[in-house]
Amino acid sequence: MAHVVPVYAAPMADQTNHYHTGLAGRTALVTGGGSGIGAAIAATLTTAGATVRTCDVDTATGADYACDVSNETAVDAMFATIDNELGRLDIVVNNVGVAGPTGGVEDMNADEFDRCVQINIGGTFRVTQQAVQRMRRQGRGSIVNISSTAGHVPYPLRSPYSASKWAIEGLTRSWAMELGRFDIRVNGVAPGTIAGSRMRGVIEREAAAMQTTTDAVKAAYEDQVSMRTFVDASDIAATVTFLCSDAARFINGEIISVDGHCETLRTEFPDDVRVSGVAF
Repeated sequence: MAHVVPVYAAPMADQTNHYHTGLAGRTALVTGGGSGIGAAIAATLTTAGATVRTCDVDTATGADYACDVSNETAVDAMFATIDNELGRLDIVVNNVGVAGPTGGVEDMNADEFDRCVQINIGGTFRVTQQAVQRMRRQGRGSIVNISSTAGHVPYPLRSPYSASKWAIEGLTRSWAMELGRFDIRVNGVAPGTIAGSRMRGVIEREAAAMQTTTDAVKAAYEDQVSMRTFVDASDIAATVTFLCSDAARFINGEIISVDGHCETLRTEFPDDVRVSGVAF
């Protein structure tokens, strides 16, 4: 008699539904959460059921805590407050970051370069260091670092920002390897060009640096993306919320781009600037 292969195997004994994106009963901290992407992330995590706290260096944003995450003393004080108010911390979203200076390396202000690196990299390190101490004691946790398309695509005239985001992606993957055995997951989300006031400022500065119009720079950014569009902060928030949920319980060490497929961040230089090389 011919052997009959079943069409499908019997269900596994554990039929628990892990595809749940709710966050009821969990606590979260979103840095840079007073406005923009951070505020959208905080709102979406709250909608998913989490108890959320935000911090921001700008006290006018209405964030829960005023904190300069590049300052170790300020970060220590914030976490002492979190311990008193929440008792535990299940989720950390390292969203804080600054755009940094715009310009060629030969004209770059060294102090502005250092400030960008100190906030974007140093702030992420200091917050994560404190969070992991608590998550280790709890036996689990989820950390999401906000990177950028510029974290894996070269970004002319924005080298300090790009360098800081490449570092964030390296930290994300390294920490995922360090902490995975403690059931602490570390992932990254890389937003593309986000519509909003911050990006308008970036476009204005780049237009000035390249001596062109803001409309030309905006069109160039759109042309860099396969879907020819900017991204909304709510799209980033939805991805972060998924990564913090049980639906992503085995996603670790990943960088998820939410950018409409960014093909390049190359800046067009003047036509009369050429390197004398091999004739074609």
